[in-house]
Amino acid sequence: MTEHPALNSALLHDFLVSQGVPVVGDLRIDLISGGKSNLTFSVRDDESRWVVRRPPTSGLTPSAHDMNREWAVTSALQSTDVPVAPTVAIDSDGDVLGAPFTVVGFVDGQVIRTSDDLTALSDSDVERNLDGLVETLARLHEVDYQAVGLGDFGRPDGFAARQVKLWARQWGHVKTRELDDVERLVAALTDRLPGQTRNTIVHGDYRVDNTITDTDDPGIVKAVVDWELSTLGDPITDVALMCVYRRPGFDQVVGFEAAWTSDRYPAADDIAQRYAARTGRDLGDWDFYLALANLKLGVIAEGITHRARAGAASDGADSAAEATAEFIAAGLAQLKGARRVG
Repeated sequence: MTEHPALNSALLHDFLVSQGVPVVGDLRIDLISGGKSNLTFSVRDDESRWVVRRPPTSGLTPSAHDMNREWAVTSALQSTDVPVAPTVAIDSDGDVLGAPFTVVGFVDGQVIRTSDDLTALSDSDVERNLDGLVETLARLHEVDYQAVGLGDFGRPDGFAARQVKLWARQWGHVKTRELDDVERLVAALTDRLPGQTRNTIVHGDYRVDNTITDTDDPGIVKAVVDWELSTLGDPITDVALMCVYRRPGFDQVVGFEAAWTSDRYPAADDIAQRYAARTGRDLGDWDFYLALANLKLGVIAEGITHRARAGAASDGADSAAEATAEFIAAGLAQLKGARRVG
């Protein structure tokens, strides 16, 4: 059996067997991604392939890395037209590996992650991919969360206010230096909270590389992944974050030239309008949502560096926080009416 410090193959083998999962031969484990967020592994035996996800080994922050949340929402979505990986098993208490983890079926396809991944795609491929992303997000927001058993998945009322407080609180946990503009942005957002909003399942981290697309047709989304920030709330927060991820500073956060920041995709406002046209829904106070997304991404960037300094190994993570000030400034500018997104 192959080993990884964060995933003991013998313990995993015994767990799968105890859950009634047929295991044929030794397990082979490969790290797909991890360090900046949850660790994701490819696990094979002689006949099958699975994906195992667990939290990082150090530098954890409150409310992040929630494996039970991922499991709940992906299990509920199995019966919908939102594409997700088939659920297999969960250790919700962390008894096996010392941390909770999930096991899902492997979904064959491609992940469009880096700018190099785009080179194999034509302009029409990129256009189809964007249409598929918007369509899939719209389908997610159309799911009746009560009907699929997620009525207790979150507290949607007052969602925007709680998001502002959540990311302000997260900043307190992960900040690596003082940055007064964070408090200014939090105060400005608090003064501009939207009124009544629509409530849906929210992915919380939606962008192209958190999907698996068909190998031959990037317009077909075969699975949406990375549900650790999902909840019930205002769907426009998903749209805004997807758009703010288009900022060039996101490359600094992930440590490489991301596909999603490429100018081969349309500008952020164009993407938002496509969602509005597909759903027939108004985007509301769009500047508020963009500013909130900038706060969230700025804190996420800071958190990556915080975890790196706490010992979580990940290439380039120590410099991710260099992008934080850019996102916070963009959020403040957004609320002043300066269009800085896209």
